[in-house]
Order: sequence, then C-alpha cells, then structure tokens
Amino acid sequence: MMPIKDTIINALKTVYDPEIPVNVWDMGLIYDIQIDEKNINIKMTFTSPTCPMMEEILQQVRESVQSVSGGRSVVVDLVWDPPWDLSRMSDEARVELDLTNQGW
Repeated sequence: MMPIKDTIINALKTVYDPEIPVNVWDMGLIYDIQIDEKNINIKMTFTSPTCPMMEEILQQVRESVQSVSGGRSVVVDLVWDPPWDLSRMSDEARVELDLTNQGW
C-alpha cells in the first residue's frame, strides 16, 4: 500500500491549469502538505494572483485530494509568500514547457 503523502501527490498530479500542460505538483504550486489523523492541510500558490482559473483549480485540488483522503478533512490554503518562480518547477515541467535552456 502506498503511503498517504504519495497518494496525495499522485492525486495532485491529475490537476492542471487549462492554459498550462503541466500539473500543479510539477509546476511547483504546492508548497506544503501536512497530514494528521483528521486533516490534510495543503499550502499552494499560483504563478499569478490574477489567474482567471484560480477558484476552479483550488476546487479541483480539494476534490482530488478529498477522493484519496481516507475520510480526513481537506483544507487548501492559498499563499503568496514566498512568491512562485520558475525554480520551483520539476525537471519534467521544464521539459514539457521547453524551458530546459533557461539556466534554472
């Protein structure tokens, strides 16, 4: 059986911004995942505070994690500090977005 954190990460990898072909995990939008017996708390951000899909993506994150939560409550906190930057992206995301020659 897979550890709950790995299960949550796999669920997060199913959530995409419709404008970016990379999931929220590989984009580096998830800053922290805290798990206890009753709760899963996720801190996440966006590349821009003006993202037009912000509410929809937050809801998708909640729903995807809730589906694997084992009955725990899921809370997603939107944070802006530290600000997101390209260095947070996974290598896979950089390849997908053709950012491999940017010196990150």
